[in-house]
Amino acid sequence: MLLGRRSRTAVAGEGNIRAIVSWVVVLAGWISLPAMAAEDVEQVFVTAAKLPRAVGSGAFSTVVLDTEQLSTSGRLDDALKQVPGLSLFRRTGSISANASTQGVSLRAIAPSGASRALVLLDGIPMNDPFGGWVIWTQLPYEDIGGAEIVRGAGAGPYGAGALTGTILLNERDSSQGIADIEGGDLDSIRGGASHGESFGGLDLFASVSGERTNGWIPVQGADRGAADNHVWFDGGSASLRAQTEIGGIQESARLAYYDEARGAGVVGAKSSAHGLVGSVSFAENPGESGIGWRVQGWAVRSAFSNTSVSVAPGRTGTTPANNQFATPAFGVGGNAALLGQFGDFRWEAGTDLRDDSGESRELFRFGGTDFLMFRRSGGRSIVGGVYGEAAMDTGRWLLTLGTRADYWATSQGHLVEIDRTTGAITNQQGYPGKHGFVPTARGGIRYNFEDGEYLRAAAYAGFRVPTLNELYRPFRVGNDVTQANAGLRPERLYGAEIGWGGQWDALHWDATLFYNRLHNAIANVTIGQVFCGPDPCGVLRQRQNAGDIDATGVEGQVSYTFSDDLSVWGALAWTEAEFRSGQLDGLRPAQAPRTTITGGGAWRPIEALSLDADVRWEGSRYDNDVNTLRLGSALILDARAAYALTSSLSAYVAVNNATDTKVATAASVDPLLGQVFSYGAPRTVWLGLTYGQ
Repeated sequence: MLLGRRSRTAVAGEGNIRAIVSWVVVLAGWISLPAMAAEDVEQVFVTAAKLPRAVGSGAFSTVVLDTEQLSTSGRLDDALKQVPGLSLFRRTGSISANASTQGVSLRAIAPSGASRALVLLDGIPMNDPFGGWVIWTQLPYEDIGGAEIVRGAGAGPYGAGALTGTILLNERDSSQGIADIEGGDLDSIRGGASHGESFGGLDLFASVSGERTNGWIPVQGADRGAADNHVWFDGGSASLRAQTEIGGIQESARLAYYDEARGAGVVGAKSSAHGLVGSVSFAENPGESGIGWRVQGWAVRSAFSNTSVSVAPGRTGTTPANNQFATPAFGVGGNAALLGQFGDFRWEAGTDLRDDSGESRELFRFGGTDFLMFRRSGGRSIVGGVYGEAAMDTGRWLLTLGTRADYWATSQGHLVEIDRTTGAITNQQGYPGKHGFVPTARGGIRYNFEDGEYLRAAAYAGFRVPTLNELYRPFRVGNDVTQANAGLRPERLYGAEIGWGGQWDALHWDATLFYNRLHNAIANVTIGQVFCGPDPCGVLRQRQNAGDIDATGVEGQVSYTFSDDLSVWGALAWTEAEFRSGQLDGLRPAQAPRTTITGGGAWRPIEALSLDADVRWEGSRYDNDVNTLRLGSALILDARAAYALTSSLSAYVAVNNATDTKVATAASVDPLLGQVFSYGAPRTVWLGLTYGQ
């Protein structure tokens, strides 16, 4: 599919020194661009940085996006939205969303801030060790060479956490360097660059990005008050990868850093996140024996801070409510595998382990001039397993089966609250450790017809252990409070699907019908009210295993190429999801739309000029568990025109949300105003330059 440019919402606001450093590096990369040279990279079956597809991938619902399709936005989560059913927890993108709501899910079964999809970059998990969310700032499109989105629970090599699917990302090759700089409305500017060099047998690849915007004020019209402010953003990232081959063994090491700060759209509320990710990979090609191997290890150090406020009735002002000043977290893990191919038979067997620990440290209960209480809460989580997966691919028939056996354990759970005036411990909880053993599996079959069509069917089971954030950390957003729950049990998903697709000359299509059941679904369940003085002012919720969710749906995509200069595409996701047990029986999961439709076209009227347009329509959804806060449907149109100045340099103008649609992203209840809605980015015009590719 040829896709146009989408949402390039950029940024500016309160400066942060690490973002300035990122900008210096970006500019240095830009200046050095003329030295970029496209070097051929030898293609091998297994390398340290580019892992082979899982055996039998063709039997499952899969969407593959290349660098051109991912360049629809400087923010990867925006570019991935061209895949219907893929979304962050809330309707906002990562340019304005708090890090704790950047959990990504596939299929609108039950979006979650903790992520019900697993995100891997060349086999390394990108989900945060404390909260499971994904900091998209660390994954600029200049660094990403492609994405494979596999819907459905993952078994086999994907491991625990791939509940609704897996997003498999790979870094660009050294020859795919690119640079991009742009500026636009809302005092926004963004830049990024990547570049590779070879020194003898050593291959280096680096990427940098920086982004700033003053943002917009989400609450509009008569509801806006002195409490409302901009959702500004300031962030950047940098990464370096080194690869070589010694004695037939491919060796790779990668180090990446990200840093971001953002305003929450309310006076006094803001957040920040930064982290360092390091990984090493070793692999040997199958060779004459037909057997290869892979070993990977990684370590993640992340930190998150967040200040929240209570909003006065009528939105006349704010009062500090919570200062989560530090959330140090550390994750370490690794995997090892043997893989091979003998004729039509392919197989992979291996093991993986993740060990995550973290703690939230915060001040709460504001006393007029300062916070009166200090709280720390956190723990440790370990998930490890063994797996095997095999496939027989004759060209006409593909049969695949994979199984896993995982052990999980949570420990060191604690919550301590201290009176800052007296130093006395007012509340101390030590939560008992839990553990369990979970077998899962997936299997599929596909038949390819001679005319280019195919039929496939698959069934799968997967599970997700609650994050440390869900288990141990209570939090507050505005006047609403959500309690943690150390008694949460892992979620499990069981599902089956059938698919039909193919290619007839210029027409490509794929359609899937699926049924999924999410058992022990974790949700923020309303249990009472929050009182500001004698009167209620907010909602009290608790994370709970709220019951089972049944989801039946259809998803599909189609593209047609009229000529080398004109193509169109479209995609649809429709999901009927509903709680079938528990307190929320009969209700739709929060933040889960029934229908999402995307489409677009690309036209090149003359050799140097390319025109792209994308449209996305999303049906209504509910912003709360009891289905009383409804967010209406929205239609968003993005357009872009690019002109090639030289063979390597092009200029473009892009318009995001061209019709200036008011997209409701959140809703709350004010004692004086009633329901108050927040809205996404208004129409934004961009001008930019791209070098390379």
